[in-house]
Amino acid sequence: MKLVTAMLAGASVLTAVPALAAEITINSFGGAYEDAHRKCVIEPFTAETGADVKIVTAYSADAFAQLRAQKDAPQYDVIHFSGGQEIVGAKEGLLAPIDAAKLSNAADLYPFAGAKMAEGEGPAYQIAAIGLLYNSDELSEAPSNWADLMEPELAEGLVLTDISNTYGLFGFLMLNQVAGGDLDNIQPGLDAVQAMLENGAFVVSKSPEIQQAFAQGGTFVAPYASDYAYTLRKAGLPIKFQQGAEGTPASYITANLVAGRDNQDLALKFIDTELSPEAQACFAEALRYTPTNSQTELPDEVAADVAYGEEGVASLLRFDPETIEANRADWVVEWNKAIAQ
Repeated sequence: MKLVTAMLAGASVLTAVPALAAEITINSFGGAYEDAHRKCVIEPFTAETGADVKIVTAYSADAFAQLRAQKDAPQYDVIHFSGGQEIVGAKEGLLAPIDAAKLSNAADLYPFAGAKMAEGEGPAYQIAAIGLLYNSDELSEAPSNWADLMEPELAEGLVLTDISNTYGLFGFLMLNQVAGGDLDNIQPGLDAVQAMLENGAFVVSKSPEIQQAFAQGGTFVAPYASDYAYTLRKAGLPIKFQQGAEGTPASYITANLVAGRDNQDLALKFIDTELSPEAQACFAEALRYTPTNSQTELPDEVAADVAYGEEGVASLLRFDPETIEANRADWVVEWNKAIAQ
């Protein structure tokens, strides 16, 4: 009897091991994003695999700091970034290269989305597209160019966002590029902003202030992310999204495989679920993020709010995250001087 009991106890331990292993730890960004993450990815993944998903609510910078601190004993299996941290993480060996052959959806990604998976930079599974939010009741035609914002008749109804806000920064860098600058020279952009302010534009610090400006009237247009146009419409405001003809700055949201973990096959399955057209259509429906899987199908009303299809993503551009990180503090100082004049 003792032998049988011991054998049964041993068997129970053995059967417990796979159950314990069938769990992955990820980060998500909280709030409505995390709600969508659960609905669009985590619930379908769990239903298919039976695996549990432990969620740590952590934005990109905090999650990356945790990953660095855990270098010798990482706790995340899949880590998500929206600020380009995967570039540094890959160089530091914190992230594992991904074999595209192990992802059933990799072949359907737009080329930019998975270009550096083999180097350890995880694929982009969502894009926050930065363009022109405009009041369709105030403007009979959508502003179609970033350069339009420099015209006095639009400047008087223009809201800019402080570059301490990432979306505000991307909008400014696009204006700087249109004005003749680049990441090595932001003075043309600063000069353009000063002219806009002189013609009646004003600066806000946070996204709720954009909503307030549109709600109060007199605001026609604001450079910002496509998902926020949807937020404003849900609040009852007649705001639409338009890509600028000169280019659409893109904030990549990436899914990365953490190095040094035992259950990488399960983690890859999770990433593959995020890359599926079904998950990406769900995210676009819920939050208006741009899909990176070319097979994603969206209804017209959702497609109008994102950079959709081959034509829509053709104009996406990514400002180098490492250059931004190295210069951002200095840029903020120069920006503050310019808008104070």
